[in-house]
Amino acid sequence: MSDQTPHPSPAPDLDPPATPVAGHASDVNALDVLQARGFVQDVTDEDGLRELFDAGPVTFYVGFDPTAASLHAGNLVGMMAMSWLQRLGHHPIALSGGATGRIGDPSGRDTEREILDEEALQTNLAAIRRQLGQVVDLTEGRGVLVDNFDWTGQLNFLDFLRDVGKHVSVNAMLSRESVKRRLDTREQGLSFTEFSYQLLQANDFAHLYRTRGCRLQGGGSDQWGNITAGIDLTRRLHGAQVYGLTWPLLTTADGAKFGKSAGNAVWLDPDMTSPYAYYQFWLNAADADVVRFLKLFTYLELDEIADLEKRHLEDPSARVAHRTLAREATRVIHGDAGVEAAERATGVLFGDQPFSGLDDATLSAAFEEAPSVVLTRSRLDDGLGLLELLTEVGASRSNGEARRLVQQGAVRINNALIEDSAVQVGPEHLASDRTMVIRVGKKRYYLARFH
Repeated sequence: MSDQTPHPSPAPDLDPPATPVAGHASDVNALDVLQARGFVQDVTDEDGLRELFDAGPVTFYVGFDPTAASLHAGNLVGMMAMSWLQRLGHHPIALSGGATGRIGDPSGRDTEREILDEEALQTNLAAIRRQLGQVVDLTEGRGVLVDNFDWTGQLNFLDFLRDVGKHVSVNAMLSRESVKRRLDTREQGLSFTEFSYQLLQANDFAHLYRTRGCRLQGGGSDQWGNITAGIDLTRRLHGAQVYGLTWPLLTTADGAKFGKSAGNAVWLDPDMTSPYAYYQFWLNAADADVVRFLKLFTYLELDEIADLEKRHLEDPSARVAHRTLAREATRVIHGDAGVEAAERATGVLFGDQPFSGLDDATLSAAFEEAPSVVLTRSRLDDGLGLLELLTEVGASRSNGEARRLVQQGAVRINNALIEDSAVQVGPEHLASDRTMVIRVGKKRYYLARFH
């Protein structure tokens, strides 16, 4: 296997940042910046990595496996760390796991991942590549996007055992926390496929060192074992000193983890989590989380964040820090247009004016807990009686009860008061293309969707 080459190729020709990062002098060590913003949990050799950063631009990589159709807020921690390193003059390699994604990483999991079919894998890979480019500049000369299938897919089993397997201790593999935990779970255990995952990731680091001069791998704290395996393999194959850095997994102040496995992922794909819902997620962050999230998920300078923290402590009810977090974090993924749409929707949905200019996805996200019914569009086009509508959505048990609610001034459609119980509801009453919001009293909401 060609990875036996003893010396790395030079790093690819990558340009420095187009403009200096505001507030950061050229002599600032990148490790200090990452630590100050909360991106560092563990480093394999802190002094060595600090010296490496001081010596000049460092080529580094972070991998993302295509296990879902979108990346999520948990992945965004690593993406933002990459962006900050790039802004400080270092060279990013974003790795999409076309090979490792076919296997499944056991790290941080109690059950084995489902094997994806080829169509789903390619769809997920395309989404990952697109979303990585939203945060990290991967244009030519600025960064590199690679797929580990390009080199792993060419290996045969015997070559892999000979050229990689002989350099790896089974004892060391068994000692890794993710492996020990699964071996202790009698019901599930650990398949040979998953056990081999760390060899593939280790080989990625060795390959990227040899071909691109990569000296640093970053990842979530659950990747520590895989990263150290790559460091050891690179040392054995090439006699080289490389480094690993991990960041904390995204959790709330009460310790809840965010991600696909936890079932509460906040997706970066606007079709899976709308810009409005994304904005609301950050707006509703716990008070104990808001400053930490400002450091991790925005490009605000630390002195600005310190000022926001001061204002928050002085008057938490003003929610200045929360609104800034929601605005700036949404801007990173959805741009200025996403921020504008989310703030407009927030103003409409939480104000007294009638709804206008909203879309179906925003309304679904805003009223996801509300009861909803699906009705045929032809009924709306023909004119649907208000009393009948109130009964069908579950706001009343009969037309008589619905009439009394109207007479009491308790019924609103899209926030507009309805005073005539004989109203015929039509397309002009829609809040979006297909959705109508019915409110009874102050807090009872119902959605009618017309298809």
